[in-house]
Amino acid sequence: MAGPAHYSLPLPDFDTPPKLLIAVAPFYRDIAEHLIAGARGVLAQAGAAHELIEVPGALELPIAIAQAHRQSNFDGYVALGCVIRGETTHYETVCNDSSRGLMLLGLQGACVGNGILTVENHAQALVRADPGQQDKGGGAAAAALHLVALERRWGRPGGKVGFRPAAENILLAGGDDGAGERT
Repeated sequence: MAGPAHYSLPLPDFDTPPKLLIAVAPFYRDIAEHLIAGARGVLAQAGAAHELIEVPGALELPIAIAQAHRQSNFDGYVALGCVIRGETTHYETVCNDSSRGLMLLGLQGACVGNGILTVENHAQALVRADPGQQDKGGGAAAAALHLVALERRWGRPGGKVGFRPAAENILLAGGDDGAGERT
């Protein structure tokens, strides 16, 4: 018995191509390759540029994306990996903490598509990762692209945001510039 068909939003159009980072944890290399292929296919459809990095595991994905968000110029991020349930509670820790880390990055302004599979076995992972089947890598890339489109629609703040150092406030107010007299 087949369930209801899932609806996917059409990919957004961009005036200037976005640049995304695909961060992958290739612990299960065959699954990772499928996820990457799906993500790259969707990014190509949208005309987006991308860079690919690998990290040791799913727990490192939010950390690597946070570093890239602070230190580089990506418009969005695609997190890819697979966690298969084992015999210990490590599965819950990795699933929950990697997902929570990505969500926190999103709430702080990073446009992140979460493509970390959390499954019971390798067969489930293959179905979800395969671009010809569920294409969760492509879905994560599409999610990141939609968030980038929303950010561009609403505008990113320009210039510095937040507080200025006290010395900078004095200079802006015409205060002590080292010439002696305060205004």
